[in-house]
Parts: sequence; structure tokens; C-alpha cells
Amino acid sequence: LIIKSSWGSGLLLPQVPVEYGWNSEEFLCHLCLKAGLPATYWLTGKFDIYRFTAEIFAEESPGGNVVKKELKGCEV
Repeated sequence: LIIKSSWGSGLLLPQVPVEYGWNSEEFLCHLCLKAGLPATYWLTGKFDIYRFTAEIFAEESPGGNVVKKELKGCEV
């Protein structure tokens, strides 16, 4: 997600909440913090949110084959 407000903007990749086990509210709080906003700024409605998808790739081992990484529970 990307959050934009008159005070700042921030972006967190789709895999971040999955990797940290965050729920939707935690994701939004951390997104606000990333933008330099108070954690609960998302409750004000004074911002724009942009959603995007991503294809995530990772090496199987250092210097190894690159494979597509599938994430579960990445819907916000």
C-alpha cells in the first residue's frame, strides 16, 4: 500500500504484513509510521491510499536459483 497526505507519504510492500504477521489495522498503523504520520492517522480519512500487486522472487540459497515466492494472506 501507499499512503499520501499533505504531511507525507509512505509505501510498504505487500509481503511485509505477511512476513511480520500483521493484521489489517497493524499494517495501516505501520504504513502511517513509515510516512512520518501518527500511527492512527489512517482513522482520520485525510489521505489517499493506493493499492498495488507485486510479484516476489527470492533465491533458493545464496547465489542459487531464483524462484517466485507465493504469499498467503496478503489481502488488505
